[in-house]
Amino acid sequence: MRTMNKSTLDELAGKLADAVPGDLNELRDDLRDNFRGLLAAGLERMDLVTREEFDVQRKVLERTREKLDRIEKQLAELQARNSSPSADNE
Repeated sequence: MRTMNKSTLDELAGKLADAVPGDLNELRDDLRDNFRGLLAAGLERMDLVTREEFDVQRKVLERTREKLDRIEKQLAELQARNSSPSADNE
């Protein structure tokens, strides 16, 4: 797993801190730091992949699916040949 980049994590923590009601302004910096820590810890526990890794696996799956479709078609053709009346007469 790769961790989320620091700027994105800081941006999310900042947005959360900015959502804090105005009467808690003096706590905003502490909350931002706590949010950043909580987000980082939570994301670390998740089994996440990068977009690049996801795209690579998606392409592998697409190729595998195409190959499976071809094999299924070939199998159906072979089964049709074997079950045809002319195959029974041979």
